[in-house]
Amino acid sequence: MKQLIQNIKNGKTTIEDVPVPTPRDGQALVKVSASLVSAGTERMLVEFAEKSLVGKARSRPDLVKQVLDKAKREGITPTLQAALNRLDQPMALGYSSAGTIVALGKNMTGFKVGQRVACAGFGFATHAEYNVVPKNLLTPLPKNVDFESAAFTTLGAIALHGFRLAETQIGENVAVIGLGLLGLLTIQIADAAGCNVLGIDVDPERVKLASSLGLQAVTRPEAEASASALSLSRGFDAVIICADTSSNDPIELAGVISRDRGRVVATGAVGLNIPRKIYYEKEIAFINSRSYGPGRYDSDYEENGNDYPLGYVRWTEGRNFQAIVDLMASEKLKVQPLISHRFPIERGVQAYEVITGKKKEPFLGVLLKYSGSEKAETKIDFVSPIRRPLSTVKLGVLGAGLHANFTLLPIIKHNKDYELIGIASAGGFHAQDSGKKFGFHYATSSDDEIINDKNINTVAILTRHDSHADLIVKALKAGKHVFVEKPLAINSEQLSVISKQLAKTDNCLLLTGFNRRFSPHAQSLKSQVSSLKSPLHAHYRINAGYITSYHWTQDPNIGGGRIIGEACHFIDLITYLVGTPPVSVNAVALPNNGKYSDDNVSMTFTFPDGSIGVIDYLANGDKSIPKERLEVFCEGVVAVLDDYVSLTVTKDGKKKEERIAQDKGWKNEMSAFAKAIKEGQEPPIPYEQLIGVTKASFAAVESIRSKQNIEIK
Repeated sequence: MKQLIQNIKNGKTTIEDVPVPTPRDGQALVKVSASLVSAGTERMLVEFAEKSLVGKARSRPDLVKQVLDKAKREGITPTLQAALNRLDQPMALGYSSAGTIVALGKNMTGFKVGQRVACAGFGFATHAEYNVVPKNLLTPLPKNVDFESAAFTTLGAIALHGFRLAETQIGENVAVIGLGLLGLLTIQIADAAGCNVLGIDVDPERVKLASSLGLQAVTRPEAEASASALSLSRGFDAVIICADTSSNDPIELAGVISRDRGRVVATGAVGLNIPRKIYYEKEIAFINSRSYGPGRYDSDYEENGNDYPLGYVRWTEGRNFQAIVDLMASEKLKVQPLISHRFPIERGVQAYEVITGKKKEPFLGVLLKYSGSEKAETKIDFVSPIRRPLSTVKLGVLGAGLHANFTLLPIIKHNKDYELIGIASAGGFHAQDSGKKFGFHYATSSDDEIINDKNINTVAILTRHDSHADLIVKALKAGKHVFVEKPLAINSEQLSVISKQLAKTDNCLLLTGFNRRFSPHAQSLKSQVSSLKSPLHAHYRINAGYITSYHWTQDPNIGGGRIIGEACHFIDLITYLVGTPPVSVNAVALPNNGKYSDDNVSMTFTFPDGSIGVIDYLANGDKSIPKERLEVFCEGVVAVLDDYVSLTVTKDGKKKEERIAQDKGWKNEMSAFAKAIKEGQEPPIPYEQLIGVTKASFAAVESIRSKQNIEIK
């Protein structure tokens, strides 16, 4: 299928052939008929992408500070490379479309194949011939609402949410400043709600268009006099700012024309230097509107399909979508007159030339249209993949996210033991980009395409944590070697299924991405403590950094939480040093105070030989401090590993320091895995340790909740 892609690094907007996405649980596959190009959000993204590196830095000083902090911790070269890699990623533009459902994922209720729908959401309702969309971002269409009109639904919901925030009533006076797409939708909504409405814009043509819709509108020079006349010199009950400008004039005008104790809502991107005097004297209430309505930015609502109770949250973003569609159906909201341009998807780049001003012509509503002939191909072959020598490991990759692109694939690309066959991502376009970049033979949106490919003998699973167990079992059953990023599993049931499958599997290796034990410093440390006969004490401090409670890694059903999802790394390293997994754990968490999610934790593990491992995993620290520090005490030896940059060993009063560029072991890990496959060796990490470490992470979570010491069985 064809999809419009934006590269943030080089600023290029292109139309690419990518695999049709595959619907997951709670998603529908929609064949798109029309999508709306946002002259606000999307234009800003494109203009940012087109800036030089210096220009990007000037426009985002917050990100520059993050880069500088990282450079202080990890060094300039790896930080710069990470930043450039982050920029060199495709972005799917678009967030408002309409089309027909052609397939449903598992547990997708309330919709059916063949149903006409409006689609919403950045990353879901993209400019592509097919989209996968979760159910709370889909809205059924009445027969009399065409696809072109329905493509305005998301923008209409933004306008409606801003209007609702103004808390207007029938008969109140409402002013709308800025008559672009958003303003023209807002003014129609206010009129439909029984308000006395005045539109204001600097462009006489926009004012004429509003007048043609039967609405009262004036140009900026006429605004104050007209506002006084319409409101009988009382001022407006509510002023909604929809202008898209850095100028502070809209916010100042809103204060001037507002009544005493009036309400001002900003839905457009405007200057927000609020003039204190007039806002203070009138005691004006100001609200900056946040997108579509309640549910926005809540992954549990948008992605997992969990709705808010109607009795407590009347107007969610999904209900706002439906309200907009109903207004279109009743012809109280007219969008056809707002369409200025229509482009077929093949000419989608020209649409952005219009909205960014490269093509000097007036515009308003810019639509992309899609033909009905495209086949739903979930796989695309690359005509000329990067040719590599014949290799032992015929690799298929599941997942094309940040870790795959920034860490593992650059390493694997330069390892002659790996041949890159196929790569999959659910959305398709990330797989397409990674496939071309790293020299895969094909890209797909189907996991099964990779797992069932007879030309592939090894599968790397780099997907979300909740999918790991199922994919491991499928790949092992298909006779593939498996590399899976941590965690191995997120609950005991999943781990049991994996263990049972391993017991039936003789010729396939399984490796979990516990990379730290493969780092040069960790291996050096291991060589020095392995000869010691006494139990050791290890203290591992992790300055993990804060992650919001609604991030997917914090969800116990998706990410497993941070102890299972990340702290397993540190349990594994101590296990590596001791040589056996722990047998018990006592874990205590700081009070969460509503901000944290049991990710400020002190865990004490005991091992069969009496060794003790203390892991302090903390989210409440300062990110400018290096992330990891390990101290090991044993038989008169003290070893300190600082963030995989330096290892200092002190014995008999003599100090020896090893120092290298930060190396957390990924390169050695992938080399060890390839060697084990090539030479028919045992897995690089014994299964006893893979399973034991995973059980230990589960036990740590149980200990936190039960406030008891837990035996690990």
